[in-house]
Amino acid sequence: METKEELIKIFTEITDRREMDTFLREMFTAKEIADIELRWQLLKELHEGKTQRSIAARHRMSLCKITRGSKVLKAENSLVKKILDKMKEVQ
Repeated sequence: METKEELIKIFTEITDRREMDTFLREMFTAKEIADIELRWQLLKELHEGKTQRSIAARHRMSLCKITRGSKVLKAENSLVKKILDKMKEVQ
């Protein structure tokens, strides 16, 4: 089995929140987890309608990182957008 496929299988089989937290902390460094959290935060802020420039200024980062997230949200059939739309409906 391909490594990526193994990881997908592992991620989809973990259903316990504490177990997932432990798995993430064992697999990734604190910096890597922080990077993932920041990526998700950027996507949420873009989805809320905040401008790329305001997000870049707030997080002190280049527009390049944010542009990728913007493209993901604009892509046809974006799963990330569907997930964020669903989260917004629940709130």
